[in-house]
Amino acid sequence: MEVELIEIRQFLEQRSPFNYLGQELLDQLPKDIEIRYLRRGGKFPPKEGFLYVVRSGAIKILDRSGELCEKLAEGDIYSVTCQLVNLSQCDHGEAVEDTLLYMLSCDRLKALCRESKAFSEHFSATIKDRLRAAVATSQESDDPAVAAMMVEIGSLIRKDPITIEAGTSIRATAALMSNRDVSSVMILEDGKLVGLVTDRDLRKRCVAIGLTGNEPIDQIMTPDPKTIDASTLTAQALMTMTRMRFHHLPVMQHGKLIGMVTATDLANHQSANSAYLAADVRKAKSVNDLVEVSKRLPNLHLHLANASVTARHIGEAVSCLTDSITGRLLEMAEATLGEPPVPYVWMAGGSQARHEQSSHSDQDNALLLSDDVQPEHDAYFSALAKFVSDGLAECGFVYCPGDAMATNPQWRKPLKVWMGYFDRWIQSPEPKSVMLSSIFFDLRPVRGSTELFTPLQQNILKKSQENRIFLAYMMANAMSHRPPLGFFRQFVLERGGEHDDTLDLKHRGIVPITDMARVLALSLGKAPVNTVERLRACAGTNVLSADMAENLEDALEFIASLRIHHQAQQIKRGQKADNYVPPSDLSELEREHLKHAFRVIQTMQESMVKRFGADKLG
Repeated sequence: MEVELIEIRQFLEQRSPFNYLGQELLDQLPKDIEIRYLRRGGKFPPKEGFLYVVRSGAIKILDRSGELCEKLAEGDIYSVTCQLVNLSQCDHGEAVEDTLLYMLSCDRLKALCRESKAFSEHFSATIKDRLRAAVATSQESDDPAVAAMMVEIGSLIRKDPITIEAGTSIRATAALMSNRDVSSVMILEDGKLVGLVTDRDLRKRCVAIGLTGNEPIDQIMTPDPKTIDASTLTAQALMTMTRMRFHHLPVMQHGKLIGMVTATDLANHQSANSAYLAADVRKAKSVNDLVEVSKRLPNLHLHLANASVTARHIGEAVSCLTDSITGRLLEMAEATLGEPPVPYVWMAGGSQARHEQSSHSDQDNALLLSDDVQPEHDAYFSALAKFVSDGLAECGFVYCPGDAMATNPQWRKPLKVWMGYFDRWIQSPEPKSVMLSSIFFDLRPVRGSTELFTPLQQNILKKSQENRIFLAYMMANAMSHRPPLGFFRQFVLERGGEHDDTLDLKHRGIVPITDMARVLALSLGKAPVNTVERLRACAGTNVLSADMAENLEDALEFIASLRIHHQAQQIKRGQKADNYVPPSDLSELEREHLKHAFRVIQTMQESMVKRFGADKLG
């Protein structure tokens, strides 16, 4: 074999998917390769009907609006012109530097696919589809308890919602409930859900106080009831209802009322399983009882990971349990300290707020107080914060190293002070305020007078959306964590210390997506704090294409899934769970998928830096 052909063979056999070809096919392959040289700025692909392999140089792939979709570097493959895959509208580009290409005709590519199944599977899907396939682990489990937990609420709805119009009499409402043999009915006004009434309301709010029954149902209904989305898992719904002591929850789908779910429905649906940890939290009489419940969190993590539950759903389950523990600690604190002197709301920050916790994460929390608070009230709220924070620490949620907790007087303030904090952070961004963004721009009320939180959230969204300089600084901060890919798409490993030669999946993979999603949501004034919900809320807008949103979501789930399973193995071995995975622990296919996921992040970071002007900051 000629020297040039040998060099081609050696190059291709070291790269997926050519490494799946047998020796005979690899020996023949170099003779089928054409070589093409592109000058910088040259149009790509130079001709139709070929698969392209980048031998050296770099290519940027664009969509039809000129937005960057992907960058190709040495060893990367582009096969759109062979029509074996569908890369949406990302179908052209140009060389960003002088580039050498290997070209394989589509006819020869198809022949190789027929001869090698492993080789052909690489071309059966796009990077997006391959990532999706990699993370699409079945939520059906051999464990019936886990399977029951992972069912979406919407699938339990079998009947149309039973509703009445606002203004209907109490007597007519009671007759409807009796005739339909239901314990609740929802009240609509112009097609919009405005209230909920239960048989308990009829007893407590009508009969007990001597109403005649001719009064409008509006008089005894619960106005603006809390609802739950149809996509919520039964486990999460049960925890929410247990924690908040709700028995009925209207179910919404795409903003439309589709039915009602009750705690009885969920209890009948589920056998005894991990969701009942929330019930055990409710029954806890002391901090020691909560400590015993929290000791089961790592086993919950392990149980769900072994049952192939998605990383997103595991994060939701763990975060809901943390909410339950926090809420019970607050109840215990109030029982000890007495009624709060003014209304307050306990806010979770960081991963708990985003419903993305792993078992026993650090604490991130704060107290939002009514503006009626007086200086002498601080002793009460200081004691309450200490009781809850110490209790969480005993339960395994370690104190925040940066002291971003309600025990810090700085983060235990009335609404007007919190408003001032965010106004200053947004109007005059500085390193410290930008650093705090990962905690305090991801806030969620856990318990208390949650109506205090609404004006704060609305102010944050309004001011953020209006300030492009602030968003540029936020996006620049989001670039501080880069995926660990170096030249030639090789992994860049952590160096030194106990995590030498590992990949930091959290800070190099998950955090970059979380940070970018936060900025995107703030730029559009979107309220969700969960990363996936933020990506979906921004998808198809002027800041994020639908394709890129899907790519980021799939990349996030794949990386988070690897992290979850790595931690599950550590828990199983009795070790402390961390985020550092040696590449040798991953299969060849997992390493390849991980590189694809990191490339998605790299591409998005490059696009976002320019879009938000982060590259122009001094």
